[in-house]
Amino acid sequence: MTTQEFQALSPATLAGRLGQIDAVRTRLGDPQEWRMREVGDGNLNLVFIVDGPGGSVVVKQALPYVRLVGESWPLPLKRAFFEYNALTRQNRRDPGSVPEIYYFDEGQAIIAMEFLSPHVILRKSLMAGTRHAGLGGFLGRFCARTLFRGSDLSLPTAERKADLALFAGNVELCDITENLVFSDPYFAAELNRHTPQLDPIVTALRADTDLKIAAQHLKMTFANNAETLLHGDLHTGSVMVTGDEARVIDPEFATYGPMGFDIGMLIANFLMAYCAQPGHAEAPGARAEYQEWILSVVDEIWTSFTAEFTRLWRSERTGILYQASLFEDQGHGLASEQARIERLAAIWRDCLGFCGIEIHRRTLGLAHIAEYDEIADDAARAACEARGLMLGRTLAVARAQFTGMEEVLDLARRTNQEDYL
Repeated sequence: MTTQEFQALSPATLAGRLGQIDAVRTRLGDPQEWRMREVGDGNLNLVFIVDGPGGSVVVKQALPYVRLVGESWPLPLKRAFFEYNALTRQNRRDPGSVPEIYYFDEGQAIIAMEFLSPHVILRKSLMAGTRHAGLGGFLGRFCARTLFRGSDLSLPTAERKADLALFAGNVELCDITENLVFSDPYFAAELNRHTPQLDPIVTALRADTDLKIAAQHLKMTFANNAETLLHGDLHTGSVMVTGDEARVIDPEFATYGPMGFDIGMLIANFLMAYCAQPGHAEAPGARAEYQEWILSVVDEIWTSFTAEFTRLWRSERTGILYQASLFEDQGHGLASEQARIERLAAIWRDCLGFCGIEIHRRTLGLAHIAEYDEIADDAARAACEARGLMLGRTLAVARAQFTGMEEVLDLARRTNQEDYL
């Protein structure tokens, strides 16, 4: 298949094209008995669930354009190559946190991987008001392990630089992030869209020069600070959950960047889910306890991230940065701890900044979130979105003023009581 001209898969052609692949066939059984359904609801790709007498497999194929927009926005197929390589690295760095890969065809941009069942997309679970034990701990540890172990704090320098060179090729998806996330929300970009009732707030935000400067400082950090391998698009639509288990999917935006980026985007999506809850409540105030649960997950994400980062700093700091030969080996353990605290403080500031910008782009840019979009009443949706926008503005502009997560959670609670329209 790698020598063929690219052909998009369909339920009618999938069995004929993949039935000959041993790694797929052995997990599904006789291709004549396969049942295919296309389930992709994302912005870029085709996704199929294939059921056979032997089991089920997910087949994902990149398209040569942005699916959300169409063929007018071409996009290279090589993003599947970066997703495959990111998944293999994430699985090494945090075993069991991502789906197992069975087969990869670079030329046809196809990845066949483990079907996660009875998992559902976390975003949908948050809309339904479902709680998941241990969720914040899993996500915080995933971020700490993948970010620490993909950096010069841990990797041999030759391996890290080779990976940096490899993922530097993911140019087109980085371009999407650099423009759609950091620039487009702050002017009348062609692909932007927002709830009309937000017009006064949108006008104010686009005139807010402090916010624009903050967004561009953060864009510069994203573009220039190649600290570690990022997932690149870590949000609640990139996490699949059961009652007490979670897995991370879809790292096709993987690139090298600042450690605070992944965790900031992730927390932003929880905070937007928090702001959206009144729009999904069965009655006024009915989701108040669930909102507090969401905030507890945010707190657990950061707490578990810092705890695991600390453990890795003390036990796996084998890269070229902050070598033990400069600190512990000379009896300077306290100085090593000071350096760790300062690094975590820098990640914290970046995290809050990226969090604020992510909230803005998911409300004003091209790619929105279902938590907002599926609030049928325009006025109710705008009220929820407005609170999120104002929360995001404070986090981005005043990120250096927050000393701990409880201050952020208190800000979210206060913002949730306001009417900005």
